[in-house]
Amino acid sequence: MPFRFPVQFELPKHCYVNGRVIKDQFKRLQYAEHEVTRNALRYIARNTELSARVRLEAQLQLTAMPKYTSYSQIKNRCVASGHAKSVLTDFKLNRVCLYQEVNMT
Repeated sequence: MPFRFPVQFELPKHCYVNGRVIKDQFKRLQYAEHEVTRNALRYIARNTELSARVRLEAQLQLTAMPKYTSYSQIKNRCVASGHAKSVLTDFKLNRVCLYQEVNMT
């Protein structure tokens, strides 16, 4: 079966791995690669001192970029279970896993 994503990348070794975690990791890598280009195009598209044609061209290039290069596509996930809801960013755990870790010690 061929690899689902167009780019080969390393899977995270420190956390639970399922399809959603792999997908999120792929989106994080793509965002990191395209961050500078995307921010430059956003700046040009929003700069009112430039001509309308240049701004429109930048906006068209921005919309032509893949959607997974956007920051809004990235979701924080629990490193222990892969869950996406109620993840505490300081610990990278969701509330249930954090509760279990606290009770174990």
